[in-house]
Amino acid sequence: MDNRTQKTLLALAAGTGLVMLAANSPALAGTPPDTLVEAFAIDDIISLDPAESFELSAGEVISNTYDTLVRLDLNDTTKVVGDLAESWTVSPDGLTYAFKLKPGLVFASGDPITAEDIAWSFERMVKLDKSPAFLIDQLGLDGNNVTQKARAIDPTTFSLTVDKPYAPSFVLNVMAASPISAVDMKLLMAHAKAVTPTSDYKYDTDFGNGWLKTNYAGSGPFVLKAWKANEAVVLERNDKFHGEKAKLARVIFRHMKESSGQRLALEAGDIDVARNLEPGDIDAISANKALAVYSAAKGTVYYISLNQKNANLAKPEVREALKYLVDYAAIGKTLIKGIGEIHQTFLPKGQLGTLDENPYTFDVAKAKELLAKAGLANGFTVTMDVRSAQPVSGVAEAFQQSAAQASVKVEIIPGDGKQTLTKYRARNHDIYIGQWGSDYWDPHSNAQTFTVNPDNSDQGASKTLAWRNAWDVPPLTAETDRALLENDAVKRAAIYQDLQKKVLDDGPFINIFQQTEVAGTSAKLKGFKLGPTFDSNFLAPVSKD
Repeated sequence: MDNRTQKTLLALAAGTGLVMLAANSPALAGTPPDTLVEAFAIDDIISLDPAESFELSAGEVISNTYDTLVRLDLNDTTKVVGDLAESWTVSPDGLTYAFKLKPGLVFASGDPITAEDIAWSFERMVKLDKSPAFLIDQLGLDGNNVTQKARAIDPTTFSLTVDKPYAPSFVLNVMAASPISAVDMKLLMAHAKAVTPTSDYKYDTDFGNGWLKTNYAGSGPFVLKAWKANEAVVLERNDKFHGEKAKLARVIFRHMKESSGQRLALEAGDIDVARNLEPGDIDAISANKALAVYSAAKGTVYYISLNQKNANLAKPEVREALKYLVDYAAIGKTLIKGIGEIHQTFLPKGQLGTLDENPYTFDVAKAKELLAKAGLANGFTVTMDVRSAQPVSGVAEAFQQSAAQASVKVEIIPGDGKQTLTKYRARNHDIYIGQWGSDYWDPHSNAQTFTVNPDNSDQGASKTLAWRNAWDVPPLTAETDRALLENDAVKRAAIYQDLQKKVLDDGPFINIFQQTEVAGTSAKLKGFKLGPTFDSNFLAPVSKD
C-alpha cells in the first residue's frame, strides 16, 4: 500500500475521523486485528440522521449505532425483545403502550437516557417530517398531537397513545424500526439551528438535523466517527453501551461496488467482509478454504415499477404485457443464482400472509397480444432509471433485451443510488428498478407501500411506492387499513393474500425476486450473522481469531 493509505489507516485507528478510503485507493495490506473492514456499496446514503435516513445501507449503519425501544427477536421473528425498554404493557382498549426503560442507560455523550429523550425523539421525527416520519404518522400522531400522545410519564416510563386498536404485533414491530431511534436531546439542541417558519415548516428550529446528517447522537454499540459520501463510513466501539460491548474496536464500511473487486480484496486479506457479490464470485469464495460464505433470506424484494403518469404505462394491458416480458427463469439461473429466489408477490417469505405464487413466465407472444389490445402493436419507447450496481444493472439489461422482442424499446438511464432514488421519490421516472426492504417485520410494512395511496397529488404526504408510481387505488388503501385492525392472525393473513393477488393482476409493479443476502468473509471471523431485515445485521458480536 502507498504512504497515503498507510497514514489514513493510522488516522482512523487513532479515532480522528478522517476518511480517505476511496473505492479506487490502493488495497490495504491486511486489516488490523481489532477492526472489521466491510466492502459495501454505500452510495445510497444521503444522511445519517435516523429521523431522515431511509436508505438500505444507511439503515445498517444506524441499527449498529443507535438504540430503539424494542428490537426484532432474531431467534423468533414472530416476537420482539426489549432494547432500551425493560418491559411494556398495552391498555385494555388497545390504545396506550407504556414502556419501562432499563435502569442506568446513557448516551455515548454521557448524558442519561430518559423517557423525555424518547418522547422528544418521537416529536422530532414527526415535526421534521422527513421520509421515515410515516412510521409514526401511521399510528395517528402528527405535529399537533405528538407531545400529548408520545410523552414521559416519569423519567423511566414512556407512554405512546395510538389512534386505533391496532394489532399489537404491528405497533411493536414499528417500534423496532431503526429510524425510530432514541437521540440525545441535550446534545442535539446544543447543535440545533434557528429557522424561519414557513407555510410548509412551522417550527423555528431544525432540531439539530443539519448537524446530525454527518454527526452522531446515539447510544448503540458503535459510535459514528466519520462518513464521507461514496468512500467510507467509520464506526468505533461505544464503551458506554448498556449491553454487551462490541468485541471489535471499530468497523469500516469501505465503498466498493464491483463484485470482482470485492472478491479479490477478500482473497488478499485487504477486507474482512464482501457484501455485494455476484454468483460467480460467490462460487469462487465458497471454494476457498480460507474464506467463508454466509447467507440468509432477506425481507427485501426487487421489483420494476411503472409510473402511471406515463400514458402508455397507465394502460392495464401494457402493465400486464411487461410482466410477460421478464425472463424470470434466465434471471434466476444466472443473475441472481445464490443471491435471490424468483418471487412475484410483494410480501417476502417468512412474513404473515405471504402468497408464494409466481404466475408470470416469459411469453413474448402473450405480451404482443396485450400490446396490440392497448393500441401499441408496434411497441413504444420508454426510459428506465437504474442504479449502477449489481444485480439491478444486470436485471435491467436483461429486461431491456427481452422487452425488445415485443418492440418495447427500453432506454436505460444509469446513475448512482442517490441520483436514481431522488428522481424516483419525485415521481420523475418512467420505469424504475429498485428494491424494497421491509421497514419492520410485519406484513403492513410492504402492504402499505405497495397498495396505499390516500392522496395521489404531487403534494401527497404519504409517499409510498404506490404514490411514487401515481397508482390511485382507494379500494386497496381501505382494504390495507382494515387488515391493521384485525387481531385474528388467520383472517389478517387472508386479507394480505387477497391484496397480493390484486397487485399481481393489475398493479404497476413487476416483482421479480426476493433477496438472499450473501456475504463472503474471512474464516477468521466469529459471530458474524445476517439478519432478515436490512437493519438487523448486527456487528457487535463479531470478533476475529
